[in-house]
Amino acid sequence: MFNKKKEKSEENIIQKIYQKDRWVRYFYLFVGVFMVAVAFNLFILPTKIVYGMNGVGVILNSVLGVDPSLVIFIGNVILLILSFILLGKEKTANSVLGALLVPIMIKLTETFPRFVVAEYDPLLFTLFASVLTGFGLGLVFKGGYTTGGTDILNQIVSKYAKMSIGSAMFWTDGLIVFSGVFVFGWTEIMYSLIALYIISIMTDKVILGISSSKAFYIITDHETAVKKFIMNHLSHGVTVLDGRGGFTGNHQKVIMCIIPTKEYFIAKEGIHSIDPDAFFLVTDAYEVSGGE
Repeated sequence: MFNKKKEKSEENIIQKIYQKDRWVRYFYLFVGVFMVAVAFNLFILPTKIVYGMNGVGVILNSVLGVDPSLVIFIGNVILLILSFILLGKEKTANSVLGALLVPIMIKLTETFPRFVVAEYDPLLFTLFASVLTGFGLGLVFKGGYTTGGTDILNQIVSKYAKMSIGSAMFWTDGLIVFSGVFVFGWTEIMYSLIALYIISIMTDKVILGISSSKAFYIITDHETAVKKFIMNHLSHGVTVLDGRGGFTGNHQKVIMCIIPTKEYFIAKEGIHSIDPDAFFLVTDAYEVSGGE
């Protein structure tokens, strides 16, 4: 009975999350898909960049002359059906819109290259394709949606092959990229690898934003002095956590504080001046809410 109530409560939370800012999320989805489609037609197709389901479309378009949007559409529909059967309704729901919109938008924007007058430069096209695609995917993911394709395949492989999503991505996307070697050669594949790297960075930056703060976790024998320096000199609050050494088992205090990135140097050097042997960990803090 308790587990049923807990599951129902969790379902209600998920429903509330997806009901929140629905129109803003739709905006992110449509703008993001539009950017992905434009990047595909303007830069990815001419440069023969191979990744994911779009890469399958590029390969079959070059080998058989098949409309890439049709290939992507059929591939996404098959994967959605497999997702519904193997992963369930909830896992599939947020992929449907993006998976169907991407090939439709690619078809609608296929004439865009006619209006762009630019000398073909593979490196420049790769960079623009990566930035535009990464930004578009970031907006889609930020809205809580996916574009289907190999995202679905990765989840299926991960579940049934008992491996992590990262390992599944290595095998599924890796095989698609590698298959391009036999069609386009190594040069185009190297461009594809560059594109994949930049796309992943851009996607993360759109979802998380550019970090404007740093989170400090400090272990020091001069706890009081370090706290006074941060609170009085830098004018930032601190939180003291209880910690215990994994090897020694000794109890020790951990000072946690959020410092603006522009004050990182002063904070770091100040802590070192107070306690040269202080141990601290610094991470990017992408979003800070609550407190002072």
